[in-house]
Amino acid sequence: METRLYQLLGIEYPIIQGGMSLLANAELAAAVSNAGGLGVISPNAGMPPEAEIVDNLSRQVTKARQLTSKPLGVNLPLTQVMINELIELAIAERVSVVVTGRGNPAIYTAYLKEAGVKVMHVVASVRHARKAEECGVDAVIAEGFESGGHGGFDEVPTFVLVPQVVDAVNIPVVAAGGIADARGFIAALALGAEGVQMGTRFFASAECIAHQKAKEAIVRASDTDTVMTCRRFEPGRVLKNEIAARVVEMESSGASPGEIEAFLGTSRARKAEIEGDLVNGEVFCGAIAGMIGEILSAREIVQSIIDNSAEVLARLNRIRG
Repeated sequence: METRLYQLLGIEYPIIQGGMSLLANAELAAAVSNAGGLGVISPNAGMPPEAEIVDNLSRQVTKARQLTSKPLGVNLPLTQVMINELIELAIAERVSVVVTGRGNPAIYTAYLKEAGVKVMHVVASVRHARKAEECGVDAVIAEGFESGGHGGFDEVPTFVLVPQVVDAVNIPVVAAGGIADARGFIAALALGAEGVQMGTRFFASAECIAHQKAKEAIVRASDTDTVMTCRRFEPGRVLKNEIAARVVEMESSGASPGEIEAFLGTSRARKAEIEGDLVNGEVFCGAIAGMIGEILSAREIVQSIIDNSAEVLARLNRIRG
């Protein structure tokens, strides 16, 4: 799998684990890296108190390095609390790559690259991809509307977004959103991407710290069991439940962002994803949940994509005649 992404990151397979906020801990990241992809750590893994975010990231990186000698990434959205301190820690720890997003890539990219850290920036539009390239990022992650968690306001789906971003920039493009198997992997490469990022598929993995009830909810999900909420101020895709239905109802009736935020309060994601309360919490996941039928190890997930890619390509060759 010798794409530019493979060369850039020093990984065996161009498969990146999404930096799922509460779930991307050392054990999951190390398992993905050991499987040949790029594991990514979140400073919010396990949802520590805000004041302990930096220490938590330090502990996670240290732990991951005890579990793997392969490259590791850190997910640092630019809206993250204590972002300055986290950037400094990433440099001090000499992580392989920092994944940024949800902010202006001009702020930290040059600083990180001067310190020898690769930078990938998450984008949801061609305009943002071009801006990220101008700022010197090494690659962009083009994340479509199907993806789990927080998405773009323009609601551009992956199949439309990726080829347009590929045509607009000269740096490697990673496809994200709606990818969970070899078919999605090959489709992304066909669109011009040089790798994929998957979050929801690794959510339903053996190594993920998510509560078993949350994993099983993803496995049970159908194609229509996710919904985008908070479209006007912070779009996010979640599994459908009473909380999601109430938020959609509030939006439809004209509730203000403040009223919706007050209803949601804090820690809804923790309630569901970590504690297993699927009634009062939120499970952030992508629409691809409908295609996930079992909980596998990170190695099984990565290897199944690589092993089955040959079959997908053979079928396409038969169609070509």
